[in-house]
Amino acid sequence: MRLVWTVRDLPLREPLRISRSVMAARQAVELTLEHAGRLGHGEVVTSVFFGLDVAGIDGALRAWRPVVEAAARPENLLDRLPGPAGVRAGADAAVHDLLGKLAGKPVHELLGVPSADTPTAFTIGMVDPRSAAERVRELVGRGFSVFKVKMGDADDLARITAVRRAAPGARLLVDPNGAWTPEGTVRFLEAAAEARVEAVEQPIAPGTPDRLAWISARVEAPLIADEDANTLADVRGLAGAVAGVNIKLAKCGGVRAALEIAGAARAAGMEVMLGCLVASSLGIAPAAHLAGLARWVDLDGHLLLAADPWSGIGGADGVLRLAARPGLGVVRR
Repeated sequence: MRLVWTVRDLPLREPLRISRSVMAARQAVELTLEHAGRLGHGEVVTSVFFGLDVAGIDGALRAWRPVVEAAARPENLLDRLPGPAGVRAGADAAVHDLLGKLAGKPVHELLGVPSADTPTAFTIGMVDPRSAAERVRELVGRGFSVFKVKMGDADDLARITAVRRAAPGARLLVDPNGAWTPEGTVRFLEAAAEARVEAVEQPIAPGTPDRLAWISARVEAPLIADEDANTLADVRGLAGAVAGVNIKLAKCGGVRAALEIAGAARAAGMEVMLGCLVASSLGIAPAAHLAGLARWVDLDGHLLLAADPWSGIGGADGVLRLAARPGLGVVRR
């Protein structure tokens, strides 16, 4: 087998502001596995939060290359994925893309995961309430019915109120990215009752799951752990504290790890959200093939880009639609 990779810039359509940062672009490393005349593709994106830059990705892939070249079968690579979780996820995606193409099956079929057209949330950053409402009205006109609204400043209540008025029938999620306190979370949800928030994602800083449990006991909206739910051990430790966990392939290490975490979450009585980092359709596709496992799907990273270099998972009208092609089903534009 052969492994090659290249670096690509992914500028956003507009800067995305959340409680801890503002992002205008990120870089992606596209990797390709070649075996028996077929190509498997995956993507690793840089992340300041996860401490992953191009140099780190490049180093991990260079260390993995001899393993790839020595492997007789692609499936053997799944037990020897490289480096940090984000790199493992990209490599895992390339292996699954290749295995699907060799088998002539889409990845979800290969994994036995049900597939259907799936509404995805669209992320509304920390913009002023008027701008948030204008953006939501435009998106509703395109077909979007689920919105995740970023929180973490003095406009939080006004922002969610404006969004609700702009989209009376939409499903609304809020995500402070850990910027609130437990008491502040309870107060916000009480004040925002008329906005009918469906769920709250990681309201407080990670590291105190007992405080998440304290919030859960005092609010009606389900709590979803994100930064507190990186690994299988994390998720098992959250049983009883939250209603759901946000599984991101870039933080857990790929499709196989995500399947294991989803199974553990369900066994513990927790729902699953599928989330993502900003990435191209290639980077989002592996999680899209798992959408049948989730109650909440937040896979809009490719929709935030100024130009997506890949296609094949839909989403422009608020609905993910997997192409009926083997592997991940994405093609280069």
